[in-house]
Amino acid sequence: MDRFDSLQLFARIVELGNFSRAAAALNLPRATATHAIKALEERLGARLLERTTRHVHPTADGQAFYARCVRLLAELEDAEAALRPASAQPRGILRVDMHGTHAARIVLPRMAEFHARYPDIEVVVSSGDRLVDLVREGVDCVLRAGTPRDSSLVARRLALMPQVVCASPGYLAAHGQPRHPQDLAQHHMVRFFASNGAQDYPIMLQVDGRMQTFSLPAWMAVNDAENYVVCGLHGAGLIQLPRFHVADALRAGTLVEVLAAWPSPALPLSVLYPRHRQRSPRVRVLIDWLSRLYAAEFGPLPSGRA
Repeated sequence: MDRFDSLQLFARIVELGNFSRAAAALNLPRATATHAIKALEERLGARLLERTTRHVHPTADGQAFYARCVRLLAELEDAEAALRPASAQPRGILRVDMHGTHAARIVLPRMAEFHARYPDIEVVVSSGDRLVDLVREGVDCVLRAGTPRDSSLVARRLALMPQVVCASPGYLAAHGQPRHPQDLAQHHMVRFFASNGAQDYPIMLQVDGRMQTFSLPAWMAVNDAENYVVCGLHGAGLIQLPRFHVADALRAGTLVEVLAAWPSPALPLSVLYPRHRQRSPRVRVLIDWLSRLYAAEFGPLPSGRA
């Protein structure tokens, strides 16, 4: 087995967590896969995989090597794609990271449509609110809310998501319903902070034509969007987030909108990707598809905001 095939096999083992499934995916005998990985580890002088009876996990060296393998394999696939006819379908593995809410409520329910259009692309979706190092972890692109701060990445705006301030009926019964932003001084909020702990997110409202920030006391802090909603549902304080995330709870009355006369700022959503992935056909068709998907969900972007 040549070096390219060894790298491809190693990457599949890490992704599938199993020698047999990886070998089957590449139409290789299990014994051949085992021998190839052993030879790869001997050549590198490092143990890449930890094996148990049920699972295979990369070592620290293996995880670092995996990220490099992913980049090398992607670059090779992109080089080959550049020489294919323009009519050829994009192919290969596409790694995407997004918040679980967007995955579950917007993207994954429609992913079969993307597969029907691009059957040769294998999509790998990871979810979470933590920051992702795209280059080190071998991720092709991420969906993130807020204003992108990493200037090393290319950002394409997908949507402006309307937001709402709300709380549970129990919380409002105990603390009163704010009738004006000035009343927020008598309330507290659920604190949402960035995964790296470097930034908090206060409540923001448009008052007298300008955006004002309200940093309220909080006895509960989370860094996960789903947990943020759970805290709001159970009376931990006021929360502010995209309306689509709590639309069902608002209809059911388990959350109640407050201060609707003072607009919340729309929250931008962008797809970010490393500059070296700009020419990737897989990334390009996914971003175009996501742009149409989010335009249908939230409306087209204002002119000049894409």
